[in-house]
This record gives sequence, structure tokens and C-alpha cells, in this order.
Amino acid sequence: MVVGSVVETGKPAASATGTTTTAGDDTMQQTAATGRTEMRPVKYHYADSFWCTYLVSVFAASIAETVTYPLDLTKTRLQIQGEAAAVDAEGAVKKLKYRGMFATATGIIREEGALKLWQGITPALYRHLVYSGVRIVTYDALRKKLRNGREHFSLWQSALSGVGAGALAQWLASPADLVKVHIQMEGKRRLLGLEPRVHSAAHAFREIVSRGGVFGLWKGSVPNVQRAALVNLGDLTTYDTVKHFIMHKTGLPDCHLVHIMSSICAGLVAATMGTPADVVKTRIMNQPTDATGRGLLYKGSIDCLQQTIGKEGFFALYKGFLPVWIRMAPWSLTFWLSFEQIRASLGASGY
Repeated sequence: MVVGSVVETGKPAASATGTTTTAGDDTMQQTAATGRTEMRPVKYHYADSFWCTYLVSVFAASIAETVTYPLDLTKTRLQIQGEAAAVDAEGAVKKLKYRGMFATATGIIREEGALKLWQGITPALYRHLVYSGVRIVTYDALRKKLRNGREHFSLWQSALSGVGAGALAQWLASPADLVKVHIQMEGKRRLLGLEPRVHSAAHAFREIVSRGGVFGLWKGSVPNVQRAALVNLGDLTTYDTVKHFIMHKTGLPDCHLVHIMSSICAGLVAATMGTPADVVKTRIMNQPTDATGRGLLYKGSIDCLQQTIGKEGFFALYKGFLPVWIRMAPWSLTFWLSFEQIRASLGASGY
């Protein structure tokens, strides 16, 4: 006779060590010492709660962001190269020498100082207070809702959850992302002989609000949200799908090796899908504005996309792809390893 997942064979189903066997999510437990089947409620663990998951994801993201931030700064500088914002005092477009990832990074160190590689880290960390926490708990909630107690979780359901979680999280975090981009570009403006626009994260925040009002904080939010939806489709969906695929096909446990392989795949897919939208987002956020906060270079994300392709070619949409990928791979690896390890140490179930 089968009761839940416990098979009655006339012998206790528990191990000979006297431990208690729990049948999946069922509340039925059998004690080896007595052979009796008892109904006991499954204990609620705080580590699986909404707020604990939120805080752990923010902490893990802060670690990953700090470690890989110089690559993000380098990527942003690369994506701005060639756009119409670089003009001289007479209004003529400057022909800047294109530099690759390594040359850009070493140029920042030589011309501005090594610590400038972390310029803008403060608003980046502020962003993760909202972005990383919201995306993880939203994805987890959508995943549980769509699963509805079933073990199987289809790819389209995972993709839908990833897109929804990423879009919502990035829309809420867009103001911090806008401030970060403004801070990141100040070093380049000084080298071009232009007057600095902002001096700190707080100053950048005030300037944005004074020029465009509160809604000015969401300038570039459309391509920003589009990018985040694509990135999280690559990151969350790929990580979740690849992790469970590897575990199912190889029989490996939920271990560091599985986390590493899954996060590497997630970083590659996320970079491939998100880089074009990232280029558009960065250019719209960085463009100069008039007194009302309206952009002087691009009317919107579609116009920016068309201008970029028309003036610089299709592959301009993949400017900064190498640092994006090189950053996303270690970022994803650092985040997921930290996230899973912290959860495990707190006693939470596998993600």
C-alpha cells in the first residue's frame, strides 16, 4: 500500500541509524525506533522566507558588484565611443580613437587613477538594494505560482518568470541606474575638457530632478527595462533551467560544480541577449538634455537604435560585448555561489 511516498513493506522505512525519514513535502514521518507513522507538521524555516531571500540576494549581489565593477565601468566607456555627444568647443564632432577593453581600462588607470575604476560604485550598490532583491523574490514567487506544486517547470514558464521579474526589478531601480551612468561618465568629460555635470551621487540625483522633475529619474527606463527583461531571461531562466537539467541528467547533487557550470552558461546567454539593449540604454541615459530634460541626441530608444546602426553599423550594438560577457560570467558566478552558499549556511532549501 502506498501512502504519500512511503511504501508499506512490513518494515520501517527509516534508516537503521534511527534518523527520521521525510517523504518530500509531505507531513508524514516514520520513526525507526518505533516503526510508527506519525503526522507531523513540516517546520517553517526563516531562511526560506520572503525577507530572508530578499536580503541574501542583495548581499550576494553587492559582493558580485564590488568584484566586477571595473568591467562595468570599462563597458560603459566603450559603449559611448563614437556617439555624437563627443564634440569640441566649435561644435564639430570629435574623431576619437577607438580603444578596446584592455586599452580602455589601462587608459582609465593611467589618465584618471586606479580608484576611478570604481567610480559610481555607490549608486550601483544602491541599485542592488532594489534590483537584485526584487528580481529574485519575484522570480521565486512566479515560479512557485506557475509550478502549482508540480515538480516539472517548463522552459516557457521559466522564461516568462525571468522576463517579468527582470522588467519589474529594473523599472523600480532605474533612478539608481541613471545616477550610476552619470557618475561613470564624469571622468571622460573632464578628459574632453568639458565642464563636470555632477560631483557625487546625491548631486547627480538633485540635478536630474531639477532638470526633468521626478519623472526625469526614469529617463532611459524603457530600454533599461527591455535590457533587464532580456538579461534576466538569459540569467535567471538559463541558470534555473541548466542547473536542474544537469542535476537530472547527471545525478549530481546541488553542489558548487553544478552552480559554476550553470552560472557560466547564464552569463554567456545574458550577455548575448542584453548587450544591444544595454548600448541603447547607456546612450540614452548619457545624452545631454535641454532645460526641460528632453534629450538632444535621441528621441527615444527606437531612434537611438536606428541612429546607432545607420551611423556606425549593426555591430556597434555589440560595443562592449567582451567586457559585458567577461563581467557577467564572474558576476553571475560570484552571485550564485554566494547566494547558494549563504542560503545553505542558513539552512534554507536549494534554490
